[in-house]
Amino acid sequence: MMSRLNRQTAARFRCTALTLVTLSACACVAAQKDSQKDPKALIASVCANELAADRNDHSAYMYRDHDITPEHDTLYQIIETPDGILKRKLEDHGHPISPEERQADEAGIHKLLGDPALQRRLRRDSAHDDEQAEQLLKLLPTAFLWTIASENGDLITLNFKPDPTFDPPNMEARVFADMYGQVVIARNDNRIRSMHGTMLEDVKIAYGIIGRLHKGGTFQVEHREVAPHHWQLTDLHVHIVGRILFNFKTIGSQEDETKTDFKPSPAQTLQQAWEIMNPPPAKTASAAKPR
Repeated sequence: MMSRLNRQTAARFRCTALTLVTLSACACVAAQKDSQKDPKALIASVCANELAADRNDHSAYMYRDHDITPEHDTLYQIIETPDGILKRKLEDHGHPISPEERQADEAGIHKLLGDPALQRRLRRDSAHDDEQAEQLLKLLPTAFLWTIASENGDLITLNFKPDPTFDPPNMEARVFADMYGQVVIARNDNRIRSMHGTMLEDVKIAYGIIGRLHKGGTFQVEHREVAPHHWQLTDLHVHIVGRILFNFKTIGSQEDETKTDFKPSPAQTLQQAWEIMNPPPAKTASAAKPR
C-alpha cells in the first residue's frame, strides 16, 4: 500500500513549494489532535494526507533495491526520472553479477533507452499499480474496525480488524479486507510509518473456484522519512500461501524487498540516469599532465 504498494515506481520530482508542505503538515497535526479520540477519524486523516503527499510530492530518488522472491535474490541500482525508472542489476544471491549477466542486463537497458513504445508501456503499468494502491489506501478507513492500541511519543499504534458490514468493490479489496493487524502513525507528519497484517481465516474467492488464500498469510510494509517531510516505502514483506487467478500486480505472494541508500536524483531523462550509472573514467594524474 502507501504509494508503493504499488512498487510505486512512478517518477517523483521536487515538491511544488516548501511553504505548502509546511502548512500542510501543520494542518494535519492540528486535525489529528481533534481526531485522536476517534481512531477511525484518525486513520481517515492519515490516509487523506498520504494521498495528498502522493499527488504533491514529486521528488525523485536514487537508491538500492534488494528484492527476494522464490525465483530470484537480486540487488538493483534504481534511478527515478520523470520518464520512469532505470534499473540496473548489481548482485545475484549476494555475489556480483558475471560479465555475461552484465552484458545481458545492459542490452535490456539499451533496448529500453531506444524504444519509446516500451517506455510508455512501463509508465502505464506503473500508473496502473499506483491507481490500485491508491484505491486500497482509500479503503483503509471503511474496510476495518479501528482501535487505539498505544501511544509512544511521536508514534501512535492502531489495531484493525475486518468490518463485517464492509462490501468489497472488487477481488483485490476482498483479499485486503480480510486482514487483522496494526498501523503505526508518525504524528508529527501525519504519515503511516508501518503496517502489518495477518489472515486469520482462509480467504475464498467465488467459493474457492477463482482462488483461495490460506490463513496465516502475512504482509508488512515500512515507510521512512528519507528527507525532511519526504517519505518513501523502504521495506515490503509479503508471505501469502494459496492460489488466485487474478494478477495482484503491486505485490507478489512471496516477496521480501528492502530499499536503502536514498539520495536525490538529478536525472531528468532515462538517458541521463544511464549516464549517472556510468560516469566517465577519472583521468589519471599522468594523463592529465600536459606534455
